[in-house]
Amino acid sequence: MKKIAILGSSGGNLYNLGGKEPLKLLGEIETQCKSAGIEVEEIQFIGAKASMDNVSKDTPTRLYTWDSIQNKIAFSEEKSLSEINTMSEEKDIAIAEKINDGKIDGLILMSSDPKNTNKHSIKAATDKNIPIVGTGGTSMATIQSLGGNVIATSGTTGTTNRTRAVASVQALSKYWGIKYKPTIGGSSGGGDSSTDDNILQRISFRGIMMSALPGFIAMALVLALSKVPAFSSLEDVFNILIQGLPVIVAAIAAKQVSGLDEVGIVAGVVAGMLSSKGGLIGGLIGGILAGILAIYLIRLALGWNFPGTTANIVSGGLSGLIAGLIVYFLISPITLMLGDGIRSVIETAVNFSPILAGGLAGLLIWPAIIGGVYHAAILPIVLLEMETTGASFLGAVDMTGLVMVSAGITLANILFPKQKSEAAIAAPGFFINVAFGTFVEAAYPFMFSDKLVFVGAMISAALSGIFVGIFNVHGTAYVPSITAPALSDNPFGFLISMLVGLVSAFIITVIANKVNKSKINREA
Repeated sequence: MKKIAILGSSGGNLYNLGGKEPLKLLGEIETQCKSAGIEVEEIQFIGAKASMDNVSKDTPTRLYTWDSIQNKIAFSEEKSLSEINTMSEEKDIAIAEKINDGKIDGLILMSSDPKNTNKHSIKAATDKNIPIVGTGGTSMATIQSLGGNVIATSGTTGTTNRTRAVASVQALSKYWGIKYKPTIGGSSGGGDSSTDDNILQRISFRGIMMSALPGFIAMALVLALSKVPAFSSLEDVFNILIQGLPVIVAAIAAKQVSGLDEVGIVAGVVAGMLSSKGGLIGGLIGGILAGILAIYLIRLALGWNFPGTTANIVSGGLSGLIAGLIVYFLISPITLMLGDGIRSVIETAVNFSPILAGGLAGLLIWPAIIGGVYHAAILPIVLLEMETTGASFLGAVDMTGLVMVSAGITLANILFPKQKSEAAIAAPGFFINVAFGTFVEAAYPFMFSDKLVFVGAMISAALSGIFVGIFNVHGTAYVPSITAPALSDNPFGFLISMLVGLVSAFIITVIANKVNKSKINREA
């Protein structure tokens, strides 16, 4: 197994591009090394609390090293830069000895100091002719002039912790003839996934839509404010937000699929802007395509020995452009038609019989969320509805049939619990549902332990859905319950529908609790 040392500092330009978080920066390199079967033998990294372009000898600094016993990154107490430099010189000499003894096979450098802090290690690496890779244009040029075996170098601009790590390990793997597939995921090891082996598993429609939800809520808030005469000019802002929704979805999709952080975001934004005429689904497809392309393009660019900065530009810019153009010219008419078709089906059902549509949606919404169908299917439909109007029929059923029913069940168990201990369990859930419009799962312990409460939840959700149909309400959940009516197209009707769900669930749960209490007393 090949062994490497990581040398350098938080740097000047690097400081603003990941160097200020040494554990993440070093952790990314460790993760990629594990993927290639390369072992980290030593670390000598000076992490200052400011850019090296603006430091003084008193700047708070830590020395990051490698704990070979626990196989993890270690760091010193925070001291002045001058004190850390003294400690670092000792580590530099120790690493140089290991290089001379053949215990280190290569170096990964980041904003290193070949004339001072890292001079012994780099001289030993030059004498032994071991491969050197890294970033930091000035320092790497100096090492080359000293005769170092620099096999890959790049500036820092435009790179991220992950892409720098991938570029370095890719170059070393190619030099040594080691098979390497970049690992996408956290920088801590477990749970990471290969770019090739698990790319499809990283495409999560639920995850993308849930992450994009704040953008839709922001749009709904602007829509509500625009109805106030003093804020009528916000209608233009609402229209801008609608146009930006596909970009939000595309950026999230590309980031999640590619796992390349900022590079993925850039790819997604470029793809999203070009995919926007295809609506929400167009943005989603554009972002996913951009994320997939970003992975393969960065591997291709690094395989051709492109500098890290150029590889990032190719990966982030070109992947977004290609994906966006594909959607723009080929897919957007289809995705726009699909989105309009889904909304049309809902509108047709509501127009045919809003009471039946609301009641059926309410009846099925609890089984849907318990069975995992809600986040995978219903939430995307809610967001598709909101894409054009800022509110949703199913979103209103969500608030009345899930959030308020859960609030009713938990409130009943606060005021009239079967056992006193259940009140403490129910109280946080009730508060979160009312204050934040989420955490419907708070009702699960009571629903799953009592069939009457479970049936009562479905009945209450159906009743609230019927009232949503009666008033033909369009609204949203995931906002404070007390503000939800103001974000709907019919505040009074939405409020009544919410109260129906809450009161019905409350009454049925109280009855269920009293019945159970009576049984317990008779058995006692």
